[in-house]
Amino acid sequence: MKMGKKYSDSIKLLEKTKLYDANEAIALVCQTAKAKFDETIELHIRLGVDSRHADQQVRGAIVLPNGTGKNVKVLVFAKGDKVQAALDAGADYAGAEEYVEKIQKENWFDFDVIIASPDMMGLVGRLGKVLGPKGLMPNPKAGTVTPDVAKAVKEAKAGKIEYRLDKTNIIHCPIGKASFGAEKLQENFDALIGAVIKAKPAAAKGQYIKSCVIASTMGPGIKINYAKLG
Repeated sequence: MKMGKKYSDSIKLLEKTKLYDANEAIALVCQTAKAKFDETIELHIRLGVDSRHADQQVRGAIVLPNGTGKNVKVLVFAKGDKVQAALDAGADYAGAEEYVEKIQKENWFDFDVIIASPDMMGLVGRLGKVLGPKGLMPNPKAGTVTPDVAKAVKEAKAGKIEYRLDKTNIIHCPIGKASFGAEKLQENFDALIGAVIKAKPAAAKGQYIKSCVIASTMGPGIKINYAKLG
């Protein structure tokens, strides 16, 4: 596979076998983000748990101190005065059956987050087969099923991210944009790592954080010294 010149230049900044301290890795990831657009900085955390077991699930949500740098489009399933409350809080769309129909009939997905009031979950459940695989199904643990839809909308717009394990026991999360600079990215990094450590299941044995890699959209992965993370 032929590497582009910018990627090759970025690789030269790294020591292949080195595990970097978090602050070093974050400073380096900013240097390796050389694309013409504002690259997203992502964190990939492999955990020493088995996601096949219910008592070893790691899932939650956190509002990053400096947001994600992304304009998040929010769809709210609600009825009555909660529809207007959601729109007033900044939701892009709010309603009920009409949006279920739009998703089913038009394959419409012009949103990043779905929030639902608990009484709407019977309705939203009809979309499980299309929302589930896309990771869009509202969930109480992520704070996206809640009676206070207005608060949830404000949090989503402020940069709330959901973290959860994939099938290989890895959490993939954005922690901001390259343009944030090292200081803001460090604050977001600390907040996410802190939340993941706090969410450690009681059933987890041995080393909890097995590896941690940070990378920009087009840049190489930079390995972080996970032993110092907890």
